[in-house]
Amino acid sequence: MKARGPIWKVSISTSTEAEEAVTELLYGVFEVPVSSYTEVETGVVSVATYLGGGTPALPGKDASALKIGLKQIQGFGLNIGSGKISFQKVRREDWAESWKRHFKPIEIGAALLIKPSWVKRRPKKGQAVIVLDPGLSFGTGQHATTSFCLHQLASRSTRNTQRATRSFLDIGSGSGILAIAAAKLGYAPVDAFDFDPEAVRIARDNARKNRVTHKVHIARGDVTKLPLRSQKKYGLICANLISTLLLGERARILARLRPDGVLVVAGILNSEFGLVQRAYEGAGLRLIASRTAKEWRSGAFRYR
Repeated sequence: MKARGPIWKVSISTSTEAEEAVTELLYGVFEVPVSSYTEVETGVVSVATYLGGGTPALPGKDASALKIGLKQIQGFGLNIGSGKISFQKVRREDWAESWKRHFKPIEIGAALLIKPSWVKRRPKKGQAVIVLDPGLSFGTGQHATTSFCLHQLASRSTRNTQRATRSFLDIGSGSGILAIAAAKLGYAPVDAFDFDPEAVRIARDNARKNRVTHKVHIARGDVTKLPLRSQKKYGLICANLISTLLLGERARILARLRPDGVLVVAGILNSEFGLVQRAYEGAGLRLIASRTAKEWRSGAFRYR
């Protein structure tokens, strides 16, 4: 059935300094993917998300939650700019066209090109292509934490030659972008799971559109319910999770990592990364790569 009714656009005007924090705030309140763009002339960043029908709490209750969150971000010492919150009803046709203006192709080194279907840009020689069109639930790879995972996937795809070390597990798959990228880069087997059934549906649809359905297995799963022992081990695991899950479920995550494998963790506040690093170093791993982007930090670990 064709979707009907307006779409709510919820946006916050902020600064580049607070862009990532405001993005996480919007995601935390609505639990749908978020996009952002910067006005070149003014430098003002607009962070927005789009919601379908069935949003009775808009704008009252949700506006209050956003205001509280903005105050907390200010309390961390970040400049939030104007912090103006806007709720706007838009037609589905207008929403679709707005994505075309703001969603641009992304290159992950020489290995990957991620682009929407309406962009005719051709890949460079040897560059794998992922075609993803934005929707109400979508991950584009532009977020710093996802970008780090993609770069780790791409760089390690050229280093490992043994089949066993090319196996991949994505914990918290979202739109499926990492699993699709892994399949395109030659990883096998490729497994992914997410707690959100809607995310699983979208990830499977994205895999189908990229013709890698036969190469990836995407399922609904809960990292807190995984068995503490696993016969199946992976050469590369990406866990884009909040620090509490990375800490609390360390044993379940590491039970799936090969002794010569690499664990990539992302989605961690810079102020909390030290706790995560000490926890995994305490389990016998060492930090081999790291990236900090504003208040976020990601890292890659392997056994000593």
